[in-house]
Amino acid sequence: MEKRIFIIINIIIFVFFIFILKLWYLQVIKGAEYKKIAEQNRLRAIQIPAPRGIIYDSNNNALVRNIPSFDISAVRDDVPRDPGTLSALGNLLGLATEDIEERLDRIPLNTLEPVKLKQNVPLKEVARVEARTIDFPGLQVDVVVGREYIYGNINSHIMGYLGRLTLEQVKDSDFRDVPRKAFIGQMGIEKIFDKNLRGVAGKKIIEVDAIGRAIRVVSLQQPVKGKDIKLTIDIEVQSEAANALKDKTGAIVALNPNTGGVLALVSSPSFDPNLFGRGIAYRDWEKLITDPQNPLLNRAIQSQYPPGSVFKIITALAALEEGIITDKTRVTCTGAVFEGRLFRCWKKAGHGNVDLHRALVESCDVYFYDIGKKLGIDRIADYAKAFWLGKPTGIELNSEKHGIVPSTSWKRRTKNQRWFPGETLNTAIGQGYLSVTPIQAAQMMAAVVNGGIIYRPHILKESDSGDYGKNVIRIKRKTLELIKKSLLGVVSEKKGTGLMAHSDLVRIGGKTGTVQVVGRKKVSKNSLKKYRDHAWFIAFAPEKNPEIVIAVFIEHGGHGSTAAAPIAKKVIETFYKGRNS
Repeated sequence: MEKRIFIIINIIIFVFFIFILKLWYLQVIKGAEYKKIAEQNRLRAIQIPAPRGIIYDSNNNALVRNIPSFDISAVRDDVPRDPGTLSALGNLLGLATEDIEERLDRIPLNTLEPVKLKQNVPLKEVARVEARTIDFPGLQVDVVVGREYIYGNINSHIMGYLGRLTLEQVKDSDFRDVPRKAFIGQMGIEKIFDKNLRGVAGKKIIEVDAIGRAIRVVSLQQPVKGKDIKLTIDIEVQSEAANALKDKTGAIVALNPNTGGVLALVSSPSFDPNLFGRGIAYRDWEKLITDPQNPLLNRAIQSQYPPGSVFKIITALAALEEGIITDKTRVTCTGAVFEGRLFRCWKKAGHGNVDLHRALVESCDVYFYDIGKKLGIDRIADYAKAFWLGKPTGIELNSEKHGIVPSTSWKRRTKNQRWFPGETLNTAIGQGYLSVTPIQAAQMMAAVVNGGIIYRPHILKESDSGDYGKNVIRIKRKTLELIKKSLLGVVSEKKGTGLMAHSDLVRIGGKTGTVQVVGRKKVSKNSLKKYRDHAWFIAFAPEKNPEIVIAVFIEHGGHGSTAAAPIAKKVIETFYKGRNS
């Protein structure tokens, strides 16, 4: 009997010991974890979105505005899942019961992160939901800061758009403090300066009762508004450029030649960034990415085209600097030259006996065939590279292309072939392998008229102070003045190819360019648009101390003289009207 009592006592002691051990484990080892879970049962953390910084143009015109909108969300574990409650909730929100269940099930169990049930809810519906939150535990109304782009698609390739964090960004430490469902910049200025623009989200901790109703605010951390930024863009000039490109495919870039500040940058076709303000619908995204004209492509910095006759500026500069010609050197144009094959001038009858000035004013191909042959491809390439062709300009926008400046070594490296003399003639007039982006063409013109200084194009106004990205080209001032005088003649003289850019408001200088897409024999007035020539015009104004340079490119626009020059005139005149108003 005593032995049995002894065994029972030992069993009791052992069980008690196990109980004490378990209690110690729960309170000491797991105590902090269970305390946190218990607090979470009565506390709710609500993130308060930070208003994004406002983006302004150079004249302090707001280009965006923040607008409040409302979402309906719910904490999954607080929502009763019985059919009656879900059906009533569906009727309140105008959603099918299955949709609500599917959205709730996207979030794992024991997760306090609210589930978005409905977005962009009208105020009238918000009031109705607020009045019924007592009937639906866990239901809440969230205030969300939306983004409105005031000028729509006029500057979409500059502004870019917002989007939710991608999977890669979620893993990136730079976005560690960004709520997973927050909208951040995914393109353009919104992306480049996102860290400054997005600010810091706030947080409110509230105590709730058993059915999820707020009892009191435990703590409040106010959000920090994002930093405002100012751009070099002039929205009036930008708008004129965008309207001029309407229904056309191409790009326009206008720069301040004395700082590199971007006055306008337009790519067409464009897109409406407001589609992305609160999350783009799948059908809208599908439409954008399947559009054969690729509206998301920023043609101003990402499309590379042969520059055509605008490149004759570089060929002329190289020939003058190398002593191949003087401004008095004359060449007789009969309409064609032979170099392994026939190389024609755009003017079938020829230009007759011309000097450099007339060759540039009337864009005589034969003159540049002749001096290009004497220069050779490698010297032409050296001068093109000195004017920053063949490499990105360095503008803040992403995915800029570098273009191509061909040379003997380039062809050997990329094609494993030797260079042929006829290819030099093609390059001398801006055809063949040579390619540039519209922003490179504008940067080139800026250096020609500002005394040979390469400024890095930039959009952020803060970068306008000082010699931002300055690089000085070693070239005689006399050479640049000779070229500049001829470019003024292109627009002002009777036989100038850019006569349609002539303005009574300000004196404009420029150079036209027409780029063959297919051989001349295949082109006719009735040809399909895709076979028509591309049109270029690069220009500057005024005559003394130029304040604006512009590059206009129209895909399959035909002649630069008729398709691109009038557009440049309109944009430049808008710039000067704005300055004089």
